[in-house]
Amino acid sequence: MIPFSVLDLSPIRQGDTAAEALANSLDLARHVERWGYRRFWLAEHHNMPGIASAATAVVIGHVAGGTHSIRVGSGGVMLPNHAPLIIAEQFGTLAALFPGRIDLGLGRAPGTDQTTARALRRNLAAGAESFPADVAELQRLLGPGRAGDTVRAVPGTDSEVPIWLLGSSLYSAELAAAMGLPFAFASHFAPAALFEALELYRRNFRPSDQLQQPYTMAALSVIAADEDDEAGRLFTSLQQQFINLRRGTPTQLQPPIDHPVWQPWELAVMNEILAYAIVGSKEVVRTRLREFLRVTAIDELMVTAQVYDHPARLRSFEIVSQVRDELGAG
Repeated sequence: MIPFSVLDLSPIRQGDTAAEALANSLDLARHVERWGYRRFWLAEHHNMPGIASAATAVVIGHVAGGTHSIRVGSGGVMLPNHAPLIIAEQFGTLAALFPGRIDLGLGRAPGTDQTTARALRRNLAAGAESFPADVAELQRLLGPGRAGDTVRAVPGTDSEVPIWLLGSSLYSAELAAAMGLPFAFASHFAPAALFEALELYRRNFRPSDQLQQPYTMAALSVIAADEDDEAGRLFTSLQQQFINLRRGTPTQLQPPIDHPVWQPWELAVMNEILAYAIVGSKEVVRTRLREFLRVTAIDELMVTAQVYDHPARLRSFEIVSQVRDELGAG
């Protein structure tokens, strides 16, 4: 069976604090490590009242320090917000502290609104345009030291932290193929280009020192519970999150709604964004996951679950791990 991994946004629930969200992230990481997940990635978002992982490298250190074997990384660091040298030093430090366990996933978007992006003090006009050059510079800074280098990442040089490119469109798929890097697609919120991006990446892949064959991962929202109705109720927290984000009023993660009534435009938004979300009991999750893995032929699945109640969130990931084992046995 292909590996399953976890994408965590450190959700801050309504009425909770960032401290509680970060404690829940570590608790989740410890559980999924025991349940055999391969990676635990955290995402960089800014000015989002419901997400506590803005200082992504710091949270990665928190999670890696509290676990033993699971790989921990970024899904991703938004490179236009940062100088490559800073990221190389941060992830070189993490690799020195937790050898062989750190991943560096890179995104091209700012992970926030334009006003907040300006507050991050990078050149907005050049940020996305310089993305390929910045990725190449990161590779150099994290790779073997060379005679004549006037700037080195310390720590960072010789760390060989694996770099991934993340994307929700064709751009990063094409760049990952050209640079010979593994590619992860954000089908948990941008499903439209999934198949085209995977095909483009595989067709154009060029081997590199890091990777000899194309390697694909897709992120997917999977919310599982012991009963279909309960999974559907838990799902309403994620639905509210996307609706509020589309309204331009992001909030903390809201409690589930027992009997939601959605407006037509809200249903349209959810059908667009959450087209591949899998919600239901173990039987439903098994059937739909088997089909998703078959049609995408991905090499790894990254599961995310924005669930308000922490024990229910743990149970969701536990059920998914059981489905993984059953599919593998089958």
